[in-house]
Amino acid sequence: MTRVLVVEDDPHLVRALVINMQARRYGVDAAPDGATALRLAAARQPDVVMLDLGLPDMDGVDVIRALRGWTRVPILVLSARQASDEKVAALDAGADDYITKPFSMDELLARLRAAVRRTEDTPLAPGTTLVETDDFTVDLLAKRVVRGGRDVRLTPTEWHLLEILITSPGRLVTQKELLREVWGVSQSSKTNYLRVYMAQLRRKLEADPSHPRHLITEPGMGYRFEG
Repeated sequence: MTRVLVVEDDPHLVRALVINMQARRYGVDAAPDGATALRLAAARQPDVVMLDLGLPDMDGVDVIRALRGWTRVPILVLSARQASDEKVAALDAGADDYITKPFSMDELLARLRAAVRRTEDTPLAPGTTLVETDDFTVDLLAKRVVRGGRDVRLTPTEWHLLEILITSPGRLVTQKELLREVWGVSQSSKTNYLRVYMAQLRRKLEADPSHPRHLITEPGMGYRFEG
């Protein structure tokens, strides 16, 4: 049974989450504050954490950092904070997804299923050199991309972006992280760079660049590779 730790101080929302998840055969633990959440996580090792940021005893971002000190469990943030810098702070701290309140229960459960799938899928193991999708194949060792039997010519910047994304399959990589890794710390606010280069990558790799299947945008937050 997949165990979910819900960290939320609104008892009405907790009750709704518990009812809906138990009906779908998830095991659920609930914590009303950060300290309780950290104790429960250490004692019962959840498979997924759902975390509010506005907790009564500590900020949810601090809970994320504490968890990331010892576990890679998927963390889904559920928060009323809508500012992009708040989202980026949570994701940079180690959250895997960010869902803004109010949300539909169907969307939340879909995000939960996706998080569980990512933990069950085989990650890109150390030493892996070949990544295949339905539309293209990437040889990490040879720094080569093939689509439809033909080599795709990428610029060094395009390759660096693609390499970062495909070596973290399913993980939301923030705009700040990509900018810092590819262009350096001094360019970490130049989000227009990312838009231009991601559009170029999609034109070269996606069957339908306007509806990408593999290089996914998470608006205001970053990008995700789905293989």
